[in-house]
Amino acid sequence: MPQSLISNLQQVLISRNNAVEEGKKIHEQPPTPAGAHCSGPGAADADVEEEEKDCSYTSRDRSVSGHSVTTRETLAACSVEISGATAFQVTGTPADCVSLALSGALFSWSKPVLVISGVNRGSSCGHNMFYSGAVAGAREALICGVPSLCISFNWKKDVSCESDLKDAVGVSLPLIHAALRDIEKGTFPKNCFLNIEIPSSPLTNKGFKVTRQSLWRPSLSWQAVSANRHPSVGGHFMSNQQSLVLSWHSSAEMPPLL
Repeated sequence: MPQSLISNLQQVLISRNNAVEEGKKIHEQPPTPAGAHCSGPGAADADVEEEEKDCSYTSRDRSVSGHSVTTRETLAACSVEISGATAFQVTGTPADCVSLALSGALFSWSKPVLVISGVNRGSSCGHNMFYSGAVAGAREALICGVPSLCISFNWKKDVSCESDLKDAVGVSLPLIHAALRDIEKGTFPKNCFLNIEIPSSPLTNKGFKVTRQSLWRPSLSWQAVSANRHPSVGGHFMSNQQSLVLSWHSSAEMPPLL
């Protein structure tokens, strides 16, 4: 990662009060075109309230879809009401969502200044980044030549709530503003995107630290389940992996999709 970006982020994060004041100045200026791929309407509301004006989100939870894209099928994009934004609900994967948004078919701009993917309901740390649909959304923007970042929130079942998504966006604002400044100055890196991980209690966050992607790997476990849904196929198994927030289904006669 370029030293200039690291220095900029560190300067913003060390003096948080100054970052807040600069954030207010940014909001007083004409709005910067920015787009967002969101994991659902709740995340979209949080992004729009804090920063974004144009957004698209997947019609259902597509966590752990990786960088899969839809082929030989028709995608549907439906306009939805989100106060303060031009928004669409898109069938397909997060990568589809970003690709369609950047195609010029949905929004009036030819290319946004920044794409924000998230807020993802779950961690994208370690090898989870290979599974993450939200990370794929940011990566798709990178492939299309648009600066991007991904925000993932460490959602905990029966503990986290919708308001945490708004808090996750709020504590990410200094990084978003720093990225916008670097883009304006032409110093934002052109060969990578930012992957922002937010802990399960965003408001108790002590700050951010630039670090390497960890090598942590999720451990998948499988158990046999009833074959009532597909009686003609022998052997059914379901994975049990809470950290990935998804259950895979495969038959014994088919190779696992991993």
